[in-house]
Amino acid sequence: MKRAGTEKDLKVYMLMLYNDEVNTFQYVMDTLMKVCKHNKEQAEQCAFLVHYKGECDVKRGSKSELEPMLFALGEKRLIAEIKG
Repeated sequence: MKRAGTEKDLKVYMLMLYNDEVNTFQYVMDTLMKVCKHNKEQAEQCAFLVHYKGECDVKRGSKSELEPMLFALGEKRLIAEIKG
């Protein structure tokens, strides 16, 4: 039997990062390692995707997990949003 409200709790959201013309590649990598706990390779891959495709889902999880990361990326002047 499914409990009421569990579908919303199980929904996976994406933390999307968007390209900008201001921040350096290294700055984006360093920020992803600090805020999203990426290792160097993950941060580099995400930074490449953001640079060349214009966006990348840098983290997936619940909305409550991603919201502090969204706030931290914004404080670092990166353009991000949560999509679900």
